Amino acid sequence: MSSAPVVLGIDLGTTATKVVAATVEAEVLHQTERGYPLRTEEPGEATQDPVTVRDAAVEALAECAAWARERGHEVRALSFSTAMHTVLGLDSAGNPVTPSYNWADTRAAPVAERLRGSGGLDERAAALHRATGTPVHTQSVMVKLAWLGEQDGAASGVRRWCALKDFVFGAFTGEFVTDHSLASGSGLQDMRTLEWYSPALEVAGVRAEQLPALLAPTEVLPLTAGMAERTGLPRGLPVVLGGGDGPLANLGVGAVVPGVAALSLGTSGALRVLREEPGVDERCRTFSYALADGLWVIGGAVSNGAVVGQWAADAFGVEVGPLLDEALRVPAGADGLLALPYLLGERAPWWEAGLTGAFVGLRKAHGRAEMTRAVVEGVAQQLALVKDAVHDAGAEVRAVRATGGGFRSEVWAATVSAALDMPLELAESSGGSGLGAVLLGWRALGEFDSLEAAGDLVRPDRTVTPDPDAAALLARRRPLVDRLHQSLRDLDL
Repeated sequence: MSSAPVVLGIDLGTTATKVVAATVEAEVLHQTERGYPLRTEEPGEATQDPVTVRDAAVEALAECAAWARERGHEVRALSFSTAMHTVLGLDSAGNPVTPSYNWADTRAAPVAERLRGSGGLDERAAALHRATGTPVHTQSVMVKLAWLGEQDGAASGVRRWCALKDFVFGAFTGEFVTDHSLASGSGLQDMRTLEWYSPALEVAGVRAEQLPALLAPTEVLPLTAGMAERTGLPRGLPVVLGGGDGPLANLGVGAVVPGVAALSLGTSGALRVLREEPGVDERCRTFSYALADGLWVIGGAVSNGAVVGQWAADAFGVEVGPLLDEALRVPAGADGLLALPYLLGERAPWWEAGLTGAFVGLRKAHGRAEMTRAVVEGVAQQLALVKDAVHDAGAEVRAVRATGGGFRSEVWAATVSAALDMPLELAESSGGSGLGAVLLGWRALGEFDSLEAAGDLVRPDRTVTPDPDAAALLARRRPLVDRLHQSLRDLDL
């Protein structure tokens, strides 16, 4: 049995923390997981209890560390990945006095709409977007902080603000710090200087001294004695600061050279391509987030991914797998039916949380298979619009590495491939952002000369090629999506 050294990647997700043990050859040997609830009791609410998340991370790490110890694997370091766009308040002793507000919390929508201006994105909001790389949207920490400042008592007792990962990392190292990758998704960091951006802080209503110190994602700090005892790991073990799960997912699937995009499809979805400088497209349809080593990803996240298939299954009272199989047998174009699948509002490329969905062209002949095919195509078209925006920003997309549970269904793989008019290189066995954190950890330890060398170790499992007729049909219909969005977004229903 191999006893190769490992780095443990701690991936703090929205509903669970996963810990991945992987070698310097990018071989994932083991994974542990601890779940926790996402509170959604109030309309628009999506919050987590920071202490519960911290304790889940400790438990999952202790289990993974025990596995490594029992099998003779030396743990060389810990490294973090995290869901982006979270924020929580701490008291003067560093204890949470608010929940952690998740990216999916939409209660700040009125503030986002006010900041964006009426009739589209105004110049002030566009300037903030272009400076920080983060859209003015409810997911933005800047917007959430502005909203919290308007809620009576919401910030009572808060002395400092940080992301959820910053709180957990502080428990491991005793330091109040954040990384440039995570900060680049907050809407508070100047992506050119990598410092806190004063105009954004003014909108958020916070001061720079209330925020963590900004460090590189490859920064290494020692594990505290207390956390060493709780996890069974040695005191002083290197703990790599890490970064956001989106950029690290690019590393985890090997999409770390210009022109190779990473596409994920779970409940939501995203497309990101690496580049060597920050920047967004002129129309502010994309984000720009830091990875590490001066590398950035440009792209966009869509709020509606494989969740639309589950919605259709629930609505029709059937199992999602068989329903998606039915949809696969419907020809491309869904017999003339077109769907705007904005069940959860929408992010890229519109960044309008209040959008609602629609079916257009519905006739009596259409049944559940056609309607399901239409919503799947609607998501695929949205991802294609993100690809178009990335191209307009000057970033080439010549290959796509894809991952996510949605691709277990062939209709998703075939439809997304057709909408992008590109082969999908499916990295189904990849450890995703958790593996990305591990590879970043090995880079921080000096085992790789570059992140490109680390990502080159990850290979796709299979490739899905687009049907040319389906690709041509979806390309002809794509301008209709934009036109319908413009026509329907202002309806007051």
